[in-house]
Amino acid sequence: MLQRKTTKLINKHVLQSLVLIALASATADFSHAQKKQASNQVTAKKKSSDTSLRSDDRMFLELREASKNNDANKAKDLGQKLSNYDIADYVTYFQIKPRLFDKSGAPRAETTADDSVGQFLKKYAGTALADRLRNDWLLVLGKRKDWSNFDREYAQFVLDDDIQVKCYALQSRFSKGEPVAMLAAETKNILLDSRHFGEACPETVNLIYREGGFSKYEVATFSRMAIENNFETLSNRFDVTDPVADVVRSARKSPEIAFRSFDKKTWRTNKENTAAAWGSVGQYFAKRLDPKAMEVFRLQHELGQHHLLTPETQEWKVRAALREGDWQIVKETIEHMTPSVKKRDPAWTYWYARAQKELGDESLAKEGLQALVDQYHFYGQLAREDLGMKIYVPKRVPAEESLVKQMSSNKAFARAVRFYDMGLRFEGNREWNWELRGLSDKQLIAVAEHAKRIGLYDRAVNTADRTKSEHDFSLRYPTPFKESLAPIARSISLDTNWTYGLIRQESRFIMNARSHVGASGLMQVMPATAKYVAKKIGMNSFKPAQLDDMKVNLTLGSNYLNMVLQDLDGSWALASAAYNAGPRRPKMWREKLPRAVEGAIFAETIPFNETRGYVKNVLANASYYTAMSSNKTPSLKQNLGMVSPKRSVLSELP
Repeated sequence: MLQRKTTKLINKHVLQSLVLIALASATADFSHAQKKQASNQVTAKKKSSDTSLRSDDRMFLELREASKNNDANKAKDLGQKLSNYDIADYVTYFQIKPRLFDKSGAPRAETTADDSVGQFLKKYAGTALADRLRNDWLLVLGKRKDWSNFDREYAQFVLDDDIQVKCYALQSRFSKGEPVAMLAAETKNILLDSRHFGEACPETVNLIYREGGFSKYEVATFSRMAIENNFETLSNRFDVTDPVADVVRSARKSPEIAFRSFDKKTWRTNKENTAAAWGSVGQYFAKRLDPKAMEVFRLQHELGQHHLLTPETQEWKVRAALREGDWQIVKETIEHMTPSVKKRDPAWTYWYARAQKELGDESLAKEGLQALVDQYHFYGQLAREDLGMKIYVPKRVPAEESLVKQMSSNKAFARAVRFYDMGLRFEGNREWNWELRGLSDKQLIAVAEHAKRIGLYDRAVNTADRTKSEHDFSLRYPTPFKESLAPIARSISLDTNWTYGLIRQESRFIMNARSHVGASGLMQVMPATAKYVAKKIGMNSFKPAQLDDMKVNLTLGSNYLNMVLQDLDGSWALASAAYNAGPRRPKMWREKLPRAVEGAIFAETIPFNETRGYVKNVLANASYYTAMSSNKTPSLKQNLGMVSPKRSVLSELP
């Protein structure tokens, strides 16, 4: 399971489809959907209490926690006790970092750490951790408006993946007199998610606005992005208060009330504000899968002002139009999307091509679909089938043994494994991924093969996924534990390829994966769900601790997946959604459909971000597993099927 803000997980077995009983509150409390919304990140179970850890390892974990909490005094004390620890650079970093940020996580303009930072960057130049500290330091320099030092360090910032740092870089360029029109365009393409704005980005917007680079309506759009995500303090950092802010706040709670109240006020405001208001109201109707969404979006569409819609509103307008089958609005909305919104997700390339096809422009549709056919993801597969091509697995380029041997002796990968052994997956992944930069396809395949051989299947998948022209899909889509999974799946007639597709998405084959809400193992089974399924299949002696046992986890997970599949008429799309978000939700989503839709449209319009991506990935994974395991040509469209607005009965499934 994955993602920063929202998650949940559950599982298993053959059921009686027509049970009307809504499981008691204990089951409801542990619904997959609730789990998902609690958190989405799967991590390896930490070993901080493991007796296999040395005392200095446990102290190192304490230091890491103190640094995470920006407790500079505690970090200093612990760091001094670890002066001879073998991971010296992290000990030093964990002492420096809390001196750069306050307890709220904001960078300190005034700090006594300047010399320490400079020494660290020099001593550990070229390492992943030096780049991480440079990221931290750039936030401090940006807050100071020390553009000379900022520019010097920014030129050396390799990952350049921090939105606030990008905003400070724009401020530096502004201070040198670069044209505000150019800076405004870049700012708009950067600011897509208000969660990452921090202090720097509102400052940048305000600077450009004061010089005429943004209109007041455009600044209000940035403020509205914050309000839509309930970041009220952030919204107040912009020079312009969004005139329709109260409409947005009302729409968050009840789009119906917001619609009725604003409909009476349209005469009081201008075209820009009215269009913006209808956009936000339409977004919240769309997220509730309410057919009124298109009524509201059409009001906005008639007014134009498409550039004043927030990125999230732009995307939900397309989704609402897909549900209604309004291909003209699908096409025009994608045409008016902010360029970076359009580019960040291949969905919009695909649906734009489909809209052209539905509107009769076969030539342009083919051109758009052709751009996706060599991309190995959900939309690449759909595009191939739309063009009458088969979904295929590229020719395998096996790892060269000499390269595998070379990569297995790489100290950076060994260091990453050291972190994994301590339960520090974040640090391990940082070190591993840093070392992958600049490697050729053959080298990446060799690293992935090395990872597979030492049981790091998630690293094998992640590494093999990076190849550009030479591939080994047996590493991208591995099938470990087959001797355990295959008999279980066979005994309940469950498709093994689909199950593997789901496991790949759930845990990336990390056996001790544990979500922040307690889901465990390869199939990320929640304890409450496990108890329910165990009882149903006659595993009467089941104890939650058994979820750490691979075969038990696979048994319960596979049975639960089969249960939701039977409960949802054999639909892989609905059952995948149910596994991730709980079985009641996809039933509700199906009931709200205005008509029968292709499964791809159902998947595209799932209102939970995490579940939407999950369903797409699971089904795309299943296609590649099918292609590799048999002579059968997979069909994503067939597996997605059609989804009809069928009225459902409640099931007892958790």
